[in-house]
Amino acid sequence: MTVRLQDFIKARNPDETVELIEAGELGPWPQLAADFPGLKMRPRWHSIETAQLEKLLEKAQQVDPSYRPGPIFQYFEIICPNDAKPSEIIKRLKSWSTVADAWHAPVPQEPPVTPNNDPRFPNQGYLDPAPEGIDAEFAWTIAGGDGAGQNFVDIEWGWTLNHEDLVAHGAALLSGLNNGYEGHGTAVLGEVAAVDNAIGCVGITPELASVNVIGQWRTATDFDIADAILDACGQMGFGDVLLLEAHNSFNGYSLVPVEAFDDTYEMIRLATALGIIVVEAGGNGGEDLNLVTNTGGENFFDPTDASFRDSGAIIVGAASDTAPHSRLGFSSHGERIDCYGWGEGIDTTGDGWTGTSTSAYTSSFGGTSGASPIVTGAALSVQGMVEAATGGRLSPAQMRAVLTNPATSTASDNPMVDRIGVMPNLRAIIEAGDFNMRPDVYIRDYVGDTGDPHAGAISASPDVILVPATVADPQLAYGDGSGTENLSNLGYEATGGQDNFVYLRSLNRGGALAAGTTVDVFWSPASTLVTPDLWQPVGSLVMPNLPTGDTLVAAGPITWAEADLPAPGHYCFVAILSHPQDPGATPADFLDWDNFRAFIRNNNNVTWRNFNVVPNTPPPGLEMIAQKFLMAGAFDKTRKMRLEIALRLPKGAKALLNLPPQLAESFLLHRSPFLKIDKKDGSVGVPLNPAGITRFRDFGFPPKIRHELELRVSIPEEQRDRSYLGWAAQFEGEEELGRVTWSFASAEELKKRDAHLKQFAGKPAV
Repeated sequence: MTVRLQDFIKARNPDETVELIEAGELGPWPQLAADFPGLKMRPRWHSIETAQLEKLLEKAQQVDPSYRPGPIFQYFEIICPNDAKPSEIIKRLKSWSTVADAWHAPVPQEPPVTPNNDPRFPNQGYLDPAPEGIDAEFAWTIAGGDGAGQNFVDIEWGWTLNHEDLVAHGAALLSGLNNGYEGHGTAVLGEVAAVDNAIGCVGITPELASVNVIGQWRTATDFDIADAILDACGQMGFGDVLLLEAHNSFNGYSLVPVEAFDDTYEMIRLATALGIIVVEAGGNGGEDLNLVTNTGGENFFDPTDASFRDSGAIIVGAASDTAPHSRLGFSSHGERIDCYGWGEGIDTTGDGWTGTSTSAYTSSFGGTSGASPIVTGAALSVQGMVEAATGGRLSPAQMRAVLTNPATSTASDNPMVDRIGVMPNLRAIIEAGDFNMRPDVYIRDYVGDTGDPHAGAISASPDVILVPATVADPQLAYGDGSGTENLSNLGYEATGGQDNFVYLRSLNRGGALAAGTTVDVFWSPASTLVTPDLWQPVGSLVMPNLPTGDTLVAAGPITWAEADLPAPGHYCFVAILSHPQDPGATPADFLDWDNFRAFIRNNNNVTWRNFNVVPNTPPPGLEMIAQKFLMAGAFDKTRKMRLEIALRLPKGAKALLNLPPQLAESFLLHRSPFLKIDKKDGSVGVPLNPAGITRFRDFGFPPKIRHELELRVSIPEEQRDRSYLGWAAQFEGEEELGRVTWSFASAEELKKRDAHLKQFAGKPAV
């Protein structure tokens, strides 16, 4: 049994305190010992020296400044002879003025599992994507997601450490005994760490740096969970993960988390203060933890109660193995439960109970014993990824915040009723980007684009470059350090009578090298709305490795063969980047209009190049520069849309939008005497503001319709020594859907572009 002395007893030296008690100076111990022959007292923490424990407490306060040690040195153990009456002894001890409390120490309990009560399942579904599992399979594609570099310790009764699917870890028994329920411990280890090989199953984190165990049986006669935790505190480091596979009955409540006992709570809190991630089984008694009270009537598991205490552990409940996941009847529940995992139908090593076979497997492991390793594996995976990405590790509080975040986890079927927390979703944690664990490849929509969702131009990408000749070294010509990084005027119109060549540039703002990034390029007619039904493939390429740090990498070419070129002139290009850890979309993903609109704005893997560089001097014999483009309807139904023309032309410039006669009524609010009607084809020339925005009215555009428009521009000869911009943008409501942009380039700018291409020109691509 365990005794806690009152705080006014200064028991910093436990051995001296025992001597004072035995001498009768702190209570009538001599009489008690006489009434119960063989009764002995000893310090509670006897597996390590007092000086070592003091150093751990000092270190814990340095690591966690909020940590305030409890009355750790006030705890003592009473060892009773077999014929003693523990309840009578406890009653008499509680009557002493020097004793704050006394209780029965936790007795050995079967591990928290409900074995052989579930149908077999053919695979390890808890590894699968959410909502079924935690998506360990995706985490394995991220550096550290397989647990590399991480350390794990399991505390329970026993294990078969030489099991065929575990032996490669070389797991060691750090202290205590390997003393029963070996099949249970083997099942737990298999969920977390089964080796990735050609036999058996695979753990959530199969590449752990170390897998070790500590026995709850400290000796053949001493079952002591708190002491096992204390021993772990001395052997584990910051960010290591400790699993407590135990539950116990407490104050009349069935099988609750072991931190219900004060001394066990103190050791768990010490562990978390030292930076050790503690995952604790919630227990299989089916109790509402909010209602559990101690002998003083305090609801210490209820976060709303004044007596609430937080050990910092991640406490785990159990749910069904199919989505939507419902709380299983035996699982503890309440607001103190942080996470849940499968509590049935778990495929893993061992027989899940008492067997010791080195080649046994089960598909029916469960209970909070089965749920807790799933959350433990998630913690080890997250820790591995964070360390690989940042070089640091998460604290217990940070880890618990990550694993319990509703935005990156799977809720239970009825959270208000189940009250078992959430199941971590590793893919969602990774994709949230908080720790930048993976590549985040992107291709710019405009100069200055940093890869975030934006409201700016979406079709002026500087990173899709069409040229009439190849370059010998794309990186030297267009990549980081080339001097062209932020130029959008490097491209040409498609040149007739020959092959044309597309070069691509992309960046990686993620936390990991991006190897094997692919780019798919499509062309479409120049259009203010480039819907997927207009896309035609040009080709694909694999980018060189994209390093972290937003380094602009250039590659190519993709050859646009002469035979595939519709005609010389201006085209729109669509480029989609894809990496296994940052996949892009395909045209088929855009068949839903809302998906298409969202993807335009919110996904940095896709870009439009609808940017045309044209001379600011009209062709010989013409008064105006003429640029044709399409205004297209949506692909699904009639939608109200409008066109806006923005021009940044100099004083004296003129501009017209030439409309087909059937569109004039739809575009114009009223007929103006300034309209120019072409007597040959009836087209209507609408004067435009040459140094501002001309907005046309909204009207219903039928699906898949294509109207050809023409922008005509005249720039005074004396103003042609510099370049000017203009664009036509299509809107649905206030959201821009796309635009065509023109750079009306000076002869000097075009000369520089040609000289740059000539400088880096290489042999024709084969």
